[in-house]
Amino acid sequence: MSKPIHNKLAIAVAGALCLGVSAYQPAAAQRKKNSKNAAPAVAAAAKDSTGKPPMIKPGPKPGPKPFAEVINEKAVADSGLFNVYKHEDRYFFEVPDSLLGRDILIVNRLSKSAAGLRFQMMGFSGDIINENVVQFEKGPNNRLFLKNISYSDVSKDSTQPMFTSVRNSNLQPIVAAFDIKAFSKNNQGSIIDMTEYINGDNDILFFDGTVKNMLKLGGMQPDKSYVNDVKSYPMNTEIKTVKTYSKSGGSPMPGMPPSPGGNATVELNSSMVLLPAVPMQPRYFDPRVGYFTTSVTDFDADPQGVKKISMITRWRLEPKPEDMEKYKRGELVEPVKPIIFYIDPATPAKWRKYLIMGVNDWQAAFEQAGFKNAIMAKMAPTPQEDSTWSIDDARFSAIVYKPSEIPNASGPHVHDPRSGEIIESHINWYHNVMRLLRNWYFVQASPNDPRARKMQFSDELMGDLIRFVSSHEVGHTLGLRHNFGSSSAYPVEKLRDKEWIRKNGHAASIMDYARFNYVAQPEDGITGADLYPRINYYDKWAIEWGYKLLPDAKSPDAEKAILNKWTIERLKDKKYWFGTEMNPDDPRSQSEDLGDNAMLASTYGIKNLQRIMPNLLAWTREDNEGYSNLAELYREVAAQYSRYMGHVVKNVGGIYETPKTVEQAGAVYEYVPKAIQKEAVTFLNKQLFTTPKWLINTELLNKFGSDAPSLISSRQEPILDRLLSANTLNKMLNAEVTYTNQPIYQATEMLSDLKKTIFSEIYAHKPVDIYKRNLQRSYVDNLSKLIAPAAAPSNSMMIMAGGAGSPSKSDAAAIGRSQLIALKSELQANAGSGDQMTRSHIQDLIARINKALDPK
Repeated sequence: MSKPIHNKLAIAVAGALCLGVSAYQPAAAQRKKNSKNAAPAVAAAAKDSTGKPPMIKPGPKPGPKPFAEVINEKAVADSGLFNVYKHEDRYFFEVPDSLLGRDILIVNRLSKSAAGLRFQMMGFSGDIINENVVQFEKGPNNRLFLKNISYSDVSKDSTQPMFTSVRNSNLQPIVAAFDIKAFSKNNQGSIIDMTEYINGDNDILFFDGTVKNMLKLGGMQPDKSYVNDVKSYPMNTEIKTVKTYSKSGGSPMPGMPPSPGGNATVELNSSMVLLPAVPMQPRYFDPRVGYFTTSVTDFDADPQGVKKISMITRWRLEPKPEDMEKYKRGELVEPVKPIIFYIDPATPAKWRKYLIMGVNDWQAAFEQAGFKNAIMAKMAPTPQEDSTWSIDDARFSAIVYKPSEIPNASGPHVHDPRSGEIIESHINWYHNVMRLLRNWYFVQASPNDPRARKMQFSDELMGDLIRFVSSHEVGHTLGLRHNFGSSSAYPVEKLRDKEWIRKNGHAASIMDYARFNYVAQPEDGITGADLYPRINYYDKWAIEWGYKLLPDAKSPDAEKAILNKWTIERLKDKKYWFGTEMNPDDPRSQSEDLGDNAMLASTYGIKNLQRIMPNLLAWTREDNEGYSNLAELYREVAAQYSRYMGHVVKNVGGIYETPKTVEQAGAVYEYVPKAIQKEAVTFLNKQLFTTPKWLINTELLNKFGSDAPSLISSRQEPILDRLLSANTLNKMLNAEVTYTNQPIYQATEMLSDLKKTIFSEIYAHKPVDIYKRNLQRSYVDNLSKLIAPAAAPSNSMMIMAGGAGSPSKSDAAAIGRSQLIALKSELQANAGSGDQMTRSHIQDLIARINKALDPK
């Protein structure tokens, strides 16, 4: 997020700071002018022989004063990265010459948030609101410049002309300038007055502009803002300020004017952290192992062009020098600096040990990378134990408890953009994540675990679930992305084998969204911890791949061949396959799914949901309460059922993506085989498009005011929308020309299979109930969209879309038209079928088709 300053107020403040003492003279002159006895601020200038005032040359600008005149004995000193001197209400920083040109990471956080300052998951205390990398640089006329540094374009070899060319084309912006008030006592540093800069508003030390807009914050109000404290430590300086901003209000209802915004007062913490003089050796990203990345465009990497280099984000773990030979021999050693997470003191006491266990569970993974005691969690020290410790201090990583209604948790981290080295992390633990955990476990595990058949879980059960989420979020802070493909490595039937599950778990990675084992049936005897996710095969391998040192490889390029050989060997076993969370087409990489066959896994999942439905009223009952629990868990059951349908439909028109290097044989992209796609449509016809009457309990629905037709149509329509979309049809059409020597599930065959079930009652001359009428209308409407004239996009939309995406530009429109024409004939042939409502419905469908075919 390194970028130049654009805030006008910040520019004005920086400009004032450049003027030094003279910046304050106009105000002083104005005060004298208003005094009754004040002399004129400026004497009248004498005129020369021409009658014009003579040109007055300004005197020399005052230079730095002796140290003792600027920093006297009354100043309170605090030594550290920058020596900080506070004199009355002014803050002076001593910038050592040794820090000039050094990269300093600035991390800005909300240390105390304002009431009502929320946007989705942003706006809570502890949230990062900005990051920048800056450098101090000496300028002319005894000034010190602050530059905002970007590492998007790099050239590392300073002996080559390209190095100079890249630097000349990427001059870093000056975001602030400070007069040097004095030199340090040893003449090896500069004293600058930072008061106006930290008292003001700028997007280096405070809010990023985007975050500010999200939170609807306007201009800062100086009279209601102040500096709270500045503390300096050996490797960092912490600035704490209280800022008051104007706040725009939102509209309470559509069409209504916005409510008065008022003000928002927040406490901000800005950490200035010195980055290593020599960056950690990067490790290049490999799409076969899921790590977060930081990227640069390297002008040296490709002699005939440029190359974008992606580096994984990871902590710096290194053996102590005296242990390096042990490490090379394969002995476990402790790192110089372990990864430590502190537990927020605000965390309820009964959950602390589970959060700690969730962190410590990763120790076994790091042992696979050669380190013991590499990661741990502990309670934050009390003020009595360590008065210097602060949860806002960027030296410390923490699990931060947030009293929020948001049912979630997240694991962000801050890293060095030059190398990917993770500097620190604050895991966000929102209080209401426990409600989410309860609902997940209820709908996925209650048939197998009696402890889940109530609204208030025991502390032991909830603690186990908190431990699992803690481990998952810690995985993110270690650099690991979601691995949505890990669960596809396991055969579905093995997920019902008690002994196999005890040994292997139900997914190969805790970084998957494979929550709990919903495939297991009550008769399988799988319960308790055997239903939970765990840090598993892939996770340990990914930590080994990212953190195991290669002492003889002196550059990231030298590591590539070694890491590639490791990866190829590991990928012979499906347990180590990584499936990206960002692929919309690969059915192996999905959120919330289990096993290698979505149709079979979902069949077992539905059986368990069908066990829950008759017990919903009893299991959600709480004395002296209404039916809100029933409503919430009924909706959760329906949502879980929808997930199963989503897992299945992704197979239709699906494309497998298996990243490979040139040393690996086989295709990277493959269409899902015909048999699997046809199995998916057969499943959907049976479980979804044949009305799932088991999901309808009107007695329960009447207790919280929901209607059955909407419940069913809201499950069916998203799946039908995907099946009949131009995107799905085009992928199936493309498969026909890609595979000419093997069976292909054609788009027309898929539509024929769907139609037989969706219109089965009409073909059988039977009445069509409301559920099927809604489904049939949706089918006709979706086909009609395929042939509808595309709305003329704006120029900007055309640029963004590249002119693509309209069904009329592909054979999808032709398929839609032919299907509507055929369906119209079939409806006309059966126009007298069923009861009066059915006949009226058929007439309506014919009218819809006529309008689609001839919109005029």
